[in-house]
Amino acid sequence: MKSVASLDRPLFASSEPGAVLSAAGSRFAAYLSLTKPRLVLLVLVTVAVGFLLGARGSAHPATLTATLLGTALVAGGAGALNQWLERERDGRMRRTAGRALPSGRLTPSEAVLFGCLLGLLGTLILASSANLLAATVALATLVLYVFVYTPLKPRTTLNTVVGALPGALPPVIGWGAATGRLGVEAWALFLIVFLWQFPHFLAIAWIYRADYQRAGFRMLTGRDAKGTMTGCQAVSYALALLPVGLLPATVGLAGPLYFVGALVLGLLYLGAAAGFWLDVSDLRARRLLRMSFVYLPAILLLLLLNPMPY
Repeated sequence: MKSVASLDRPLFASSEPGAVLSAAGSRFAAYLSLTKPRLVLLVLVTVAVGFLLGARGSAHPATLTATLLGTALVAGGAGALNQWLERERDGRMRRTAGRALPSGRLTPSEAVLFGCLLGLLGTLILASSANLLAATVALATLVLYVFVYTPLKPRTTLNTVVGALPGALPPVIGWGAATGRLGVEAWALFLIVFLWQFPHFLAIAWIYRADYQRAGFRMLTGRDAKGTMTGCQAVSYALALLPVGLLPATVGLAGPLYFVGALVLGLLYLGAAAGFWLDVSDLRARRLLRMSFVYLPAILLLLLLNPMPY
């Protein structure tokens, strides 16, 4: 792949201010895309909820801000390193071929340096402005995502289980930053996000099954042509999430309003998964995916609206 600098003219060859600004903006956008901004936003939401629940109204805004900034940098660094490792496979998939590395807008060396710097800076911010526990959990999240989950994707269908571990750690980062410890409440939040991911990712894997096969990723959908096993697993995880979603009310983290709301959301998520199992299709998979985007924000909002005081 050719880098931006090796195209027909140098990056900032033009003396026109507009051209310089446009080139700089395009380069900034390319670097920003490496961080997977939408994923980082979801991470920050779960971190904030974990922090606010742990603090129970006694949090200092500066600590929360530092926790969010540090986590955003670590998550962005993990995204950049993930894209660096998967740059060749991303080039084979229609939905990722336009990313900064496969398209040649950035070079691999630029991406890996950027990812390492973000990860290091974010960890240092968490360690100095929050606490060592939050920094350690954040660093573990990066290591699991980049150096365990990413290499497993072309090797085993169990990569989804492994990938769900770092995916569920952000609320634990927030809780640890606020309290300096990891109690049963933090692990209740972890389990909710952990189990929520499976129907969500199984729906994505079904919708983009041809793309994943083209790239050589080992997904369950690759050896499940009819989708029966995929649908069954989606239902199984949604069913397991039903009681787990009620855990915050049973461990003293949330009140009765949360309990009722979590039960309703869990049943709706289970219903969407069952609908996909009974009629395996892209349409049903997209409905399940949409329901997954409803479930998590709604249950996090319920946690904030109906927390139990100490």
